[in-house]
Amino acid sequence: MKRRSHGGRSHGARAGRAPRALTAAAALVLLAGCTALFPPHDKRADAALQPVVGAQARGDVTLVERPDGVQVTYNLAGLPPNSDHALQVHERGDCNAGDGSSAGPIFSPAADRLRAGARAAGDLGNIHADANGVAAGFIVAPDLALDGVRSAFGRSVLVYRDPIDPAFPQHGAGPALACGVAR
Repeated sequence: MKRRSHGGRSHGARAGRAPRALTAAAALVLLAGCTALFPPHDKRADAALQPVVGAQARGDVTLVERPDGVQVTYNLAGLPPNSDHALQVHERGDCNAGDGSSAGPIFSPAADRLRAGARAAGDLGNIHADANGVAAGFIVAPDLALDGVRSAFGRSVLVYRDPIDPAFPQHGAGPALACGVAR
């Protein structure tokens, strides 16, 4: 019995190439599909705010890094009805003091401290509680990040009894009502 020659190649070598090519193509399709099914995760931190001694405010604050800064989404309850309150990020991730003072001063990276009259990066602005004492919404903080020197990650988030007056931010916002650490 004579065997036919296939140009010096055996039939088995040619047959082995096709499954490998199909396997490689399938792997590429699967990898491309993974990025569509599982997009890259945003940098994110969550803070569960608990009331300080004598207060009833509580809720959640979520920080998500976006190209234009950090989006701070808040959902707080137990605030005085129809009132405005300062929302701030503080230097230390410590809410152990009964009045929230263990959180330290408002977060302000070194460069902010050097500019006279500069708004501190941790000053998120004022939020409004409705007739039921609920404040929900979001703020974009362009001077914050979730890593590096402007990172809010691991720092305390506090809500205060009073709003901050933008013309006189050094006057403060009264006592803290709730505190939580962004993790």
